[in-house]
Amino acid sequence: MVQNFKSICPLYRRRVTQRVGSAVVAGVALLASYGAMAENFSFNSGDRRVALYELFTSEGCSSCPPAEAWLARLKQDPRLWKEIVPLAFHVDYWDYLGWKDKFAQREYSARQYRYQAMGNIRTVYTPGFVVNGREWRGWFQKRNPEVTDAAAGNLTVKLEGERVTAQYQRTDNNQQPLVLNLALLGSGLQSRIAGGENRGRTLKQDFVVLKHVTVQSPGAHWQIPLPSAEKVNADRLALAAWVSRVGDQVPLQATGGWISSAMR
Repeated sequence: MVQNFKSICPLYRRRVTQRVGSAVVAGVALLASYGAMAENFSFNSGDRRVALYELFTSEGCSSCPPAEAWLARLKQDPRLWKEIVPLAFHVDYWDYLGWKDKFAQREYSARQYRYQAMGNIRTVYTPGFVVNGREWRGWFQKRNPEVTDAAAGNLTVKLEGERVTAQYQRTDNNQQPLVLNLALLGSGLQSRIAGGENRGRTLKQDFVVLKHVTVQSPGAHWQIPLPSAEKVNADRLALAAWVSRVGDQVPLQATGGWISSAMR
């Protein structure tokens, strides 16, 4: 029996599809490029754990804009990129209502379903928050997540033109391969919604995942192209990076930062 979250809180909405395609993208698929970045950037997590906030959302869900507004407030939070890395994964299982979310990907829905299969969330719904790989519902009470700042190892990411170099200093002696996750994020986005539950609304969105890639390494260092996506009318772009174990998408450490101020 699937629990009906709509009966618990009107902001919770969910739809479980019959099947969702599996497999996270492995490797780097380059789409239409934004063009070479004029500057170089370097991000460093430090030795203490940086919290990864994942919001699973959809333009077709009327309960999602308040959660997206909560996430957007992190733009003014002094902890941004230093202690918090926020992401908004747009899922595709709301598209059946008549509005196709242009930011939605089946792989983002699959990521949420994998969290459920792991037992890290109870069911699949939107808006749904996952903090450091675990379900979090405190945003209804406007509470901040309780996260640990325990030692997690340092993750360093350098962007030089369109080349990303990353290195992770492990805190254990485990020699198993690790996975680097890179996500290109867009902020200051606006969408005029012409169908679905948000019909007639203009939605403002931040930290939207435009492209997410995963790359496995036998060690703890990577050199890969910068993920790119079809150009959107974003005020700013950011790059988020986090490390996880093979077969386990729970983040070990995260970092990120702004890589542009205007892409119009």
